[in-house]
Parts: sequence; structure tokens; C-alpha cells
Amino acid sequence: MRHAEISPNIFLFPQGLSRLTLSAVTLEDLGWNEFFASAFSRLPEKDWVPARLIRESPINYGAFLGDGEEIDVVLSGKVWHDAVSDAELPAVGDWVAVKLGGENEDHVIRARLPRQSCFSRKMPGKSTEEQVIGANIDIVAVVTDAGEDFNPRRMERYFTLIQRSGAKPVVLLNKSDLYPKAQSKEAASVLQALCPDASIHITSALHNTGLKVLLSHLKRGTTMCIVGSSGVGKSTLVNQLYGEEWQWTDEVNEVTGKGRHTTTARELVPLPKQGLIIDNPGMREIQMWTNEQTLRESFSDVEQIALQCRFHDCRHQNDQGCAIRQAVQEGSLDAERLDSYLRLDEEIEKLRRRQKKRQINTERRAKRDHRVKARNLNDRIQLEADEIGLIRPEE
Repeated sequence: MRHAEISPNIFLFPQGLSRLTLSAVTLEDLGWNEFFASAFSRLPEKDWVPARLIRESPINYGAFLGDGEEIDVVLSGKVWHDAVSDAELPAVGDWVAVKLGGENEDHVIRARLPRQSCFSRKMPGKSTEEQVIGANIDIVAVVTDAGEDFNPRRMERYFTLIQRSGAKPVVLLNKSDLYPKAQSKEAASVLQALCPDASIHITSALHNTGLKVLLSHLKRGTTMCIVGSSGVGKSTLVNQLYGEEWQWTDEVNEVTGKGRHTTTARELVPLPKQGLIIDNPGMREIQMWTNEQTLRESFSDVEQIALQCRFHDCRHQNDQGCAIRQAVQEGSLDAERLDSYLRLDEEIEKLRRRQKKRQINTERRAKRDHRVKARNLNDRIQLEADEIGLIRPEE
């Protein structure tokens, strides 16, 4: 069942603390703009109200209304059935049209507004489904460090997914207090070369350095999605952005060097002064959900060299006249970057083939079900005819 797969943890705060209360809030503070206003104006019902989803659970969602009131809302059957896949269901960050219920009645989501942007990945495992990390995102901030967590190949995956989403990439090389300055600067240089459009910052959430730079990205109504591995300081960073300990923070395991998850559910949180953030649990798998065009744009340096290959269908393996292999041999292209490009290209192609196979199987099942229903209908007609003593005419 699609919606029941969502994480069961629905608490925005540790138990015992009250819900978030917003004062003097407008729709624009929550990210509302002309794009959503135009879509909302085309809805048929005039008694629906706009709301932005801040969390999700198997049974309901949390949402903010335009006046800052937090309410629980449930999904209407029509919205659920109209969704072709999980990715089309409302997700954290989505704007929805809500029919407010009376006393002892549920507030019901009647429609999901179109998304201005969507940051997503392929669901972990062998699934061919898309998983929405955050909807209507302006900035994706990836938190990593210059030490054990630093992995340029994983960052290439992040950059490719961010490129597809339409959001702005920001990278926080966190925990700089644990590593030499030269190491952090070298890591920043490597990432900047991978994605020239990214804004790279060296920060320390522990010592509260560099956070002013992060806040400079957050304006009124701007939504930032914060992602990264477990234990790199995301929750500590969010605590400092918000100004109080509203998330748990755990120590990193001394043996493995990995942190325990402290953010256990995806949630959107308005900051006291400006902007909104979507904090996410640590992401162990960054599986691709994109297309070849986005991959080419993310690896434009590789694609530029590929134009010089002798054959237009060069696979960049052992093909004669391969300009990319020559560039690797000459040292003008990093071999690991090429390997990453080829792996991602293969991953995207495998996903495309599996999706096509799944579509074919779905169509076959639909045709089979149609034939079974038709046969059952004919059987019922014949049975009813036999019961009243009629003889079915021969064709």
C-alpha cells in the first residue's frame, strides 16, 4: 500500500514539548507565490483553503495554514486514487487545497497544487519508484565534512539530482574544527570543480562558524532542504539555525566513525526570522532518478571531450578513437570522474529498462484482467439465461 510505507515517526518535537506556534505569518512567509496562487485560483471549489505540508505519517499529514495555525489533515480518496505513483502523492513541502472540517470532522486534502520544483531520488533497493525528498525546494544544502564522510563520487550524485530538481546547490563542509584548514580548503576546491554553480562553505556547527553565510541564502519564503549522511552535524546545525534544542543530537560511534540518526522523520520547519528548512534523516543511498540530459549537463566536461570521439556512438570503453580515454591517459580528465560518469550512465539506463519492463508487464496484466472480466460477464449472462430457461442463440 503506497501511503502506508511512509515513516511512522510523526513527531515534530520530542515528546512532552508543544507544537510549533507561528505568529504574524502570511502565506508568503511559508513560500506562497504567484505560481501557486495561479494554480489555486483555477480550482473549482471556493471554500477550499491553501496549506503547506510540514510532515507526513501513514495516517495523516501536518500542515500550516496561511495564518500560521498548524493542523492535521487527511488525504481524500480521490487524490489517492488519482495518483499514478507514490511520487504524485502529496509530500513534505507541497502546497495543497484543504477543505476544513467542522467540529469532530477531519480537515481533508482535496487537491495537490503543481510543484515548482521537486528534489527526489530512486527509492532504495530494487524498486523502480521515485521517492520525493522535498517539494517546492529553492535550495538543497548538502552537509558533509572533509574527513571520513568526504566522497566526491557521492557528491556527483547529489549534484546531478539537484540539477534535475531545479534547486540551487549549496554544500556545507562541516566539522571544520576537526580537520586542518588546508584539508577543508582542498575538499572545497574539489567540490567546486565538480559543480562550478554550487556555493561551497566551510563551517563548524559546534563552534557556530560560517552559519551567517548559510543564513544569507535564506530569505523570506525561501525553502532549503538539508541532506547528508548520518552523523555529519545536520541536527546540530538545525538547532543553531532555529536557536533551540528541538532535535536530538547523538554522538558518533568511536569504532565506525558514523553517527546515529537523530532526525527520524522528514519535516519542514519555519525559522524564527527568515526562510524554511526541510530536515531529513541521514541518507545512506543516493540512487539516481534522472535522465541522460541531466547527466550530460552535470558532466559537461566529460561531454565536451566526448564530442571529439571518432564515432558518435562511442561507448568510451576500448573503442578506437575514443577522445575520453585519451584524455584520461594524458591526465586532462580524472579517471575516477570518468568511472563515475559511466556508472551513473549505466545506472540510469538500467532504471529505464526496468521501468519499460514494468510498464509492459502492467499492460499485459491489464489486458489479461480485461479478458477475465469479459469472460466472467459472458458466464454470468449465460447462467442467468439458463436459470430463466432461455437458450443462448448460436453465433
